[in-house]
Amino acid sequence: MHIARTGRGVAASAATVALVAAALAATSQAGATTAAPAGVPHTFAAPAIAGHTLVHGVASPLPIAQCQAKWHINCYNPLQYRTAYNLNPLYKKGITGKGRTIVIVDSFGSPTVQHDLDVYSKQFGLPSTKVKVVKWGHVPKFDPKNSDMTGWAGETTLDVEMAHAVAPGAKIVLVETAVAETEGTTGLPEMMSAEKHLIDQGVGDVITQSFGATENTFPGFGKGDFSSIKKLRYAFEDARRKNVTVLASSGDGGATDMKLDGKTYYNKRVNSWPSSDPLVTSIGGTQLHLNDKGERIKPDSVYNDYGAGGGGQSHVFTRPSFQDGVKNVVGTRRGTPDISMAAAVNGGAWVYSSYDPTATGWDVSGGTSEASPLFSGIVALADQVAGHRLGDINGALYTLLKQKNPGVVDVNDGTDNTYQGVKGYKAVNGYDMATGVGTLDALRFVPALAKAAHHS
Repeated sequence: MHIARTGRGVAASAATVALVAAALAATSQAGATTAAPAGVPHTFAAPAIAGHTLVHGVASPLPIAQCQAKWHINCYNPLQYRTAYNLNPLYKKGITGKGRTIVIVDSFGSPTVQHDLDVYSKQFGLPSTKVKVVKWGHVPKFDPKNSDMTGWAGETTLDVEMAHAVAPGAKIVLVETAVAETEGTTGLPEMMSAEKHLIDQGVGDVITQSFGATENTFPGFGKGDFSSIKKLRYAFEDARRKNVTVLASSGDGGATDMKLDGKTYYNKRVNSWPSSDPLVTSIGGTQLHLNDKGERIKPDSVYNDYGAGGGGQSHVFTRPSFQDGVKNVVGTRRGTPDISMAAAVNGGAWVYSSYDPTATGWDVSGGTSEASPLFSGIVALADQVAGHRLGDINGALYTLLKQKNPGVVDVNDGTDNTYQGVKGYKAVNGYDMATGVGTLDALRFVPALAKAAHHS
């Protein structure tokens, strides 16, 4: 998710951003070790740590034990993710996302995204791919001293590298828009118009969105007028007609989220759009517990460290028919998330970037900003298996849940997404508003999704 700083003061999107780990680098020039951040920053742009001493640019990814020793967190590479999600057997069958296209939408983008993906891929022995960049509007020249731009560049880098990590054979189209998304509607019209344009051009099989804004911050919300949100749905309606799958991060504020000022959280349960939209698949966050081989040393839990997986009831949308089977959980409202993947900062992903010449190197990122692009790769794999776009997969997800398909892995360890003093939801048996239907075993989930979506 993304926090954006605008010229009108600080404004933030729905959730606290993917924190770049660690406080990254091990040591400053003076030799002082940087400790793990004490709290979550609320004001700066980034998926980077704002307001904390930070030395960027770790020379190379480190083993888990060294991350624990230096920053008190676990850190994972894409090869470990591939083992954790049982992806390798699919790759051996040639299921890599080949022939499918993932669309990533970010404000401003990153001027070094292709180079950074190439370095990332080479580091882990992955084939790289060409990132096709589409500029939507008059995208300003990149300024590495502009914290808003560098924040979005960090988000862009995370999105591209995570999507590629899961679907190395898929094409990637990066849409760079000219206005940052902030709370309320700023920036969202440009993003939606860009998405609709690509959908109409036949570009993209799955769209991943690592941004959002708290429903309550939209104009008219307090009066029960939801038209400002509903007028932005046209891209999603278009996607449904053209069978394009649309994903969105569920947020990093647990059961609450940011107010319009971008500094404070609501002291009650709220939700965020576009994740809350029934035309979108909401991607929540888990914490992985892996060894160096990528094997689980204990079951996944809810992401809740320097942020928490977003989830809860929408105050705008009523329960869609695909959630009728879980109405005992969601009630009369649309519930989020639908499914979850890795998002915890303690267990974050290694990412390489060079857009900021003063901070070139490896970082560790987390947040549901990571989970959504990871899942976009899963959809690309399933599209390849099906031989066509799956389109809206929400019905299929809940069908698989009902069938107790082994590809859907329940997260039920009792951890929760309580955050900023607002009581959240526990991970329990079956569907819950901490992790949705749970997470996945790709070897079983990908063909099952391809089959279920075809029939839903």
